[in-house]
Amino acid sequence: MILVTIYKDQEGYIGFEAEGHAEYSESGTDIICAAVSVLMTNTANSIEALTNDTIVDSSEDGYLTCEFPEGLSPEGTLLVDSMILGLRQVEEIQPTDENDEPFLKVLTKEVQTC
Repeated sequence: MILVTIYKDQEGYIGFEAEGHAEYSESGTDIICAAVSVLMTNTANSIEALTNDTIVDSSEDGYLTCEFPEGLSPEGTLLVDSMILGLRQVEEIQPTDENDEPFLKVLTKEVQTC
């Protein structure tokens, strides 16, 4: 299962991360993994290219993280909202595995910042 967590504080989004593998099908043909990867990578790239927002991101096999150390502009916020919409749509239409576990789970976590 891929677990996507969106982090927010009282000011707005502070980052997001994804960990795990969908294991919907073989590596290279896993459409759930591909959809999640495209949505999240495109959002990070779009924020970096189309806004003046600062991002800190990294990725490796089965893990992606993106942080917004200075917060997000309205445009950056809209891009993250769009990513969440796409992820939730994938989450809703996807089947579950043989153990009735979802291939994708999207959570929003409220955090306290100082």
